Amino acid sequence: MRLARKMMGDSFDKDDASSKLDLMMDTMYQFVSECNDDEVRKGIAPLPGAIQTLETLASYDDVAFGLVTGNVEGIARRKMDALGIYDAGALTSLSKPPKLGGRVWEGMEGVAFLGGFGSDFCSGDIDDPTRNYLDRGEQLAICVQRCVEELCHHPDHQIERVIHVGDAPADILAAKYYANHPSKPENVSVGVIGVATGSYSAEELRELCGDRIPSVWEPIILDEGVGVGNMEEFIR
Repeated sequence: MRLARKMMGDSFDKDDASSKLDLMMDTMYQFVSECNDDEVRKGIAPLPGAIQTLETLASYDDVAFGLVTGNVEGIARRKMDALGIYDAGALTSLSKPPKLGGRVWEGMEGVAFLGGFGSDFCSGDIDDPTRNYLDRGEQLAICVQRCVEELCHHPDHQIERVIHVGDAPADILAAKYYANHPSKPENVSVGVIGVATGSYSAEELRELCGDRIPSVWEPIILDEGVGVGNMEEFIR
């Protein structure tokens, strides 16, 4: 919606755009799906150590990994594929299409993984700045619900902790919001790993976390992106 307003300027009509949101997302995905890998990768790249960390984490069979993003799901799949992140093997594959939402993204059927996306939830309220993290919190909730659904196929596993990793204030606040979300499974602790990759300082992220509440809200902030490639911080 913000992109549409930026492109259309004074001619932007919020109600009209909201009614055409699915069409906009489909059009955006169609454009990206026709790009080659080099075009998809233009201007973006994994942080140093990120792929290696994901490859190591992929060896843990008691941890599920998902992607939470405001991106259209099909575009997110395309990016993860082009960047080599999907091939790292950490993102949890789904046994079947999720009951909770989900759409068919033609050409990306083989790159399906656990996640919550902008195409799953978008309030459309671009004038309220708090929606930036509240929408992300709802996308996180969807990701966790899908994980619960996936675990129905693995009765010997259950969710004990939800840990959200991010480098922006919205990531911290989204995780904090989810800690009190009505859909959160009972007795599941919520944490966040804030990684100061450069856009925001560790201190800025730390201030947003508030106090740690053992077994309920457990934030960790890593200075200057030192957590990228640091296995111990991500599994402790």
